[in-house]
Amino acid sequence: MGITDERHPPIRPRRVTFDWTGTPLHWIPGAPVASHLINYFQILLTTGEKWFVQCVQDAAPYIADPVLRAEIKGFVGQETVHSRSHQGVLDDLLARDGIDTRPIIDGALGGLAERAALMARLAEDPRRFRRRLLFELGAISAIEHYTAVLGQWIIDNDRLDACGADPTMLDLFRWHGAEEIEHRSVVFDVYRALGGGYALRCLTWAVAVALLVQTLVAGTFDLLRRDPSVTRRVTVRRVYRSYRRSVRAGHIFGLGSLLMEGRVYLRPFHHPSHVCSTEVALEYLRRSPAAKAAGYA
Repeated sequence: MGITDERHPPIRPRRVTFDWTGTPLHWIPGAPVASHLINYFQILLTTGEKWFVQCVQDAAPYIADPVLRAEIKGFVGQETVHSRSHQGVLDDLLARDGIDTRPIIDGALGGLAERAALMARLAEDPRRFRRRLLFELGAISAIEHYTAVLGQWIIDNDRLDACGADPTMLDLFRWHGAEEIEHRSVVFDVYRALGGGYALRCLTWAVAVALLVQTLVAGTFDLLRRDPSVTRRVTVRRVYRSYRRSVRAGHIFGLGSLLMEGRVYLRPFHHPSHVCSTEVALEYLRRSPAAKAAGYA
């Protein structure tokens, strides 16, 4: 992917809506494993993006650059809408088909409340507060790299359309991915503005990726076992074979590829503007069905 010059209109939230009435639970046809891998990713997004917002808002008072402060405001708005949109999938699609994700969400929200309380206590010791905040920003910066790369991948990927994947779900992820590309530099720039260096960037990348992969794998198995339409026994061998078929077909991004993408993020002089294309993102946002329906296209 080519280097962009990062010129884009001001980052702004687009308050779009989606109707899940006609979307099947296995929205990638014949691929329950691939569908639930991405469904569990949506569970992570609903609360994970609330965490992103907390961290960036905690960092905002330390940012003097007016351009970056404006981008933080746009980032917070976009991530808030993203979280709400994926929550709609959980409430209107997964719950409809007998999968209750409320205990997972409630547990994660409890963790966010504990984090907020911890940061309030650490605020009495500015050095410890800043050290903790930098670690979290480093981890989020790594995750934001992947959400941008995955956003570009799904915008460019016509194999999902060809296999009959649900168009509403594709629009959700392409709209979301386009906005991830649009704001891909914000957290990285906040991290650097607060003094984040290369060694910590490497450490936080490793922690973030390890936890993300572990949680996605465990969560996918959990959804499959709770899916009433999956009648065959959920075994590691069956799940892995189905997962590999979907990766080869280009219907999901392989977890191994996520690890290899680390070679890009961990380059010493890496900057998010070196990956993905802002123009591709904006072009999709001009034709997104949800964005057009909401009057943004």
